[in-house]
Amino acid sequence: MTRHRRLVRKDVLLLALLIFVFLLSTLAAGQNKTFTNSLGMEFVLIEPGSFLMGSPEEEPYRNESEKQHEIRIEKAFYLQTTEVTLKQWWAVMGKKWLFPRKGPKDAPVTKVSWHDCQSFIDKLNHRTGETYRLPGEAEWEYACRAGTETAYSWGDEIDCSRAMYGNNASKHDQCVAFVASKGLQANEPAPVRSYAPNPWGLYDMHGNVWEWCHDCFGSYTSMVERGTYECSRRIRRGGSWFSHGSALRCANRAYAHPSSRFRTTGFRLVKEAP
Repeated sequence: MTRHRRLVRKDVLLLALLIFVFLLSTLAAGQNKTFTNSLGMEFVLIEPGSFLMGSPEEEPYRNESEKQHEIRIEKAFYLQTTEVTLKQWWAVMGKKWLFPRKGPKDAPVTKVSWHDCQSFIDKLNHRTGETYRLPGEAEWEYACRAGTETAYSWGDEIDCSRAMYGNNASKHDQCVAFVASKGLQANEPAPVRSYAPNPWGLYDMHGNVWEWCHDCFGSYTSMVERGTYECSRRIRRGGSWFSHGSALRCANRAYAHPSSRFRTTGFRLVKEAP
């Protein structure tokens, strides 16, 4: 009888140990899904996968450069959940006395060129010892779609409650009244997280500010200049507070000279996954 009790006790202890190990591994896996760096910049893990990049021919406002094709994202990466904010920019670049950047600390930083983004990234990498970069165009669209195949991550139609756009009283004024009803300012972007995130927990992938990507602009099949440091047109994605709603489509492509500093353009970062 005593020997039987000992065996039962050992079995119970072994089972408890297995459960404990399982819980630890589950917790660790959950922790690895998100990452917050020393500056409070939050990132979510984007797993590898395949998706249809571009838009179907019947999608309204489609551009001929959006030819639909399958893309495989081979390596996981962390993508910042919001656009880089003024607070984060100040923490890395400092507050300049000459031509200071003003606004709420949780507003996206704007008037940054592609080259300004590289300076921020270089300083951040040196400061943290980690590897940050701008997203590639395919990575950006993959994360924006978040497993969906519609024009926007929520469906094929857009309205003012979904994202920040049309917030310009003198031109694209579709959402000026709605923005005011939310207590937000006209003629400027909203603080990050003012609108609901997409299914993967990413905010403002549609609207608020255009976001720089690493890639040069060109046809999907052309590799000329893509991925190189110097080119005259860099990709911007996502639309902005100034844009029509159609510019916020997942597949919509825009570009600008890498030295351009627009009040409609900011960026978010990728952190390399181990």
